[in-house]
Amino acid sequence: MMTAEEKYKIGKKMMLEACDENGWGDPFSYARAKEIDIAIQLGHKVSDTLSGADGYDEDGGCEYKSTIGKNINGTYNGISVQPTWSEQVEYLKNEKIGKYKNHYIARFDKGNIVEVWKLDGETVLNILLPKLENKYPTILEKKDPRLGASLTQKDIYDYGIQIQ
Repeated sequence: MMTAEEKYKIGKKMMLEACDENGWGDPFSYARAKEIDIAIQLGHKVSDTLSGADGYDEDGGCEYKSTIGKNINGTYNGISVQPTWSEQVEYLKNEKIGKYKNHYIARFDKGNIVEVWKLDGETVLNILLPKLENKYPTILEKKDPRLGASLTQKDIYDYGIQIQ
């Protein structure tokens, strides 16, 4: 009979081998394992890079957000700050949030996906822009001078389509 530690080591080794064989990168980097899990669950192509699109669906590159919380939400953190608000909006539209037609928000419980919602990138942008604009004027005074905002459960339920 294997110990929990032995099972963990075997599982970790198999996960690393699968990711290496498929060019998916380090599953233990940030939320990468969850991104891989979401892509596989939804039948998407797993991204082969840790930057840019998280996966690829029928419309091209897409964004994944996940939570292990009791309530679903999608947090967009670490957004680079641009010199002016108008430049920030262009960056958000063309390089960050609006770049991806589809955004998928997943909630995990005990390592399993229990719900997934799909939102259009333009809708996500419209929800987050006012939140980000409120933070923009003082963000450079913060210890971590990057922008961040979240889609709430209400945002997701009001504007998303549940696909799982």
